[in-house]
Amino acid sequence: MVNYYPRYIEKDIEKKLKSSGAVLLQGPKFCGKTTTALKYAKSSIRLITAQTVEMAMMQTKSILKGDTPRVIDEWQTVPDIWNEVRGWVDENPGFGQFILTGSSTPADMSRILHSGAGRIARVNMKPMSLTESGDSRAIVSLEELFDKEAENLFDENSDFTLADAAHLVCRGGWPLSVVCDPDVALDVTANYYGGLFSFEYSENARFRNKNSDLMRMVLRSYARNISTEAPVQTIRRDVMEKNNRTLDSKTIDDYLDALRDLFIIEDMEAWNPNLRSKTSVRTTPTRHFVDTSVAVSALSISPEDLLNDINAFGLFFEDMVVRDLRIYSQMINGKVMHYRDSNGLECDAVIHLEDGRWGLCEIKLGGEKLIEEGAKNIKKLISIVDDDNMAFAAILTAVGPAYRRPDGIYVIPLNCLGKAL
Repeated sequence: MVNYYPRYIEKDIEKKLKSSGAVLLQGPKFCGKTTTALKYAKSSIRLITAQTVEMAMMQTKSILKGDTPRVIDEWQTVPDIWNEVRGWVDENPGFGQFILTGSSTPADMSRILHSGAGRIARVNMKPMSLTESGDSRAIVSLEELFDKEAENLFDENSDFTLADAAHLVCRGGWPLSVVCDPDVALDVTANYYGGLFSFEYSENARFRNKNSDLMRMVLRSYARNISTEAPVQTIRRDVMEKNNRTLDSKTIDDYLDALRDLFIIEDMEAWNPNLRSKTSVRTTPTRHFVDTSVAVSALSISPEDLLNDINAFGLFFEDMVVRDLRIYSQMINGKVMHYRDSNGLECDAVIHLEDGRWGLCEIKLGGEKLIEEGAKNIKKLISIVDDDNMAFAAILTAVGPAYRRPDGIYVIPLNCLGKAL
């Protein structure tokens, strides 16, 4: 394949193909699902035209026929495919028979008659991390941090600048943007965003009936509240104030659900550890995007704009870090959460593994003052958590060197994090 960049998710797909009759590969449009799925296909069908969709609706079972693994791209356009695949796997036992790709949930979930448990394994795909796009030097991985194999970490990382980080925030991890020259990449991302809400020809009536202008208003408000715990009602009020219109609670919930179904926004839930104190933990999720470039596109923000507003830059950079942490954590059975309590103590990202180990990450653009502030927060949180399973603590930065402080806290630029593919 021309210009194909290996993806971390490949190992997960390969594992699921060996243990399940079918694999559901889902994620946002433009993130590379079809290209990656076709690496494993011996036959395929793409349900991306009215003719093929109509044929699939009339003869759903027939489109399952073909050499396996068989890729069925954009399966959600014909929800009965799910039931037919599940039935086929029951009647014809065997692993790795189908890969279903989808960029939204089906139009009519009532037609999904079975969860697919035991037959269809789910894999969530995201845009590319900095390691996958070739923008990280990948000198230290989360796995090494958890296994305490990075004690001697040191790298000057002198060639990466804030301007580089700002460009990556705006470009995003979309494969077609990544393969372009830097002066063209931002235009490719802008073109993607420009067509994101063209619902008039959507096969899904739920999206077809959405007002594209209102969808963009909601998304802009979400972007203005990126990396914060803004309540939904705050986002609703922001839409009304900025656009001089009314918007009831049911409508805002419906539009936010649609953005989740399209894999555009992806909130981060709160971490609730055992604490020595009686401090209450706040449970409001942190507002995040599947890729930060969607947020900056919604607000028409350029790399230069970020460099001229460091506070805003910090929030957008935090969102990009969360994207990469989610990708890296997924490969080691980890989950990324955040912490904030009633005393105002917070931690930007907590990576929690299935085996109980966890690591703390503060996210800062860089510089001695911000790094010290991050270290102070981490130490305070460590002092009140009643748990011996902490594996590491780190401050993730945009620029500067990678090293381990005398207090044991790592300082790691995002362009140094990751595991080589």
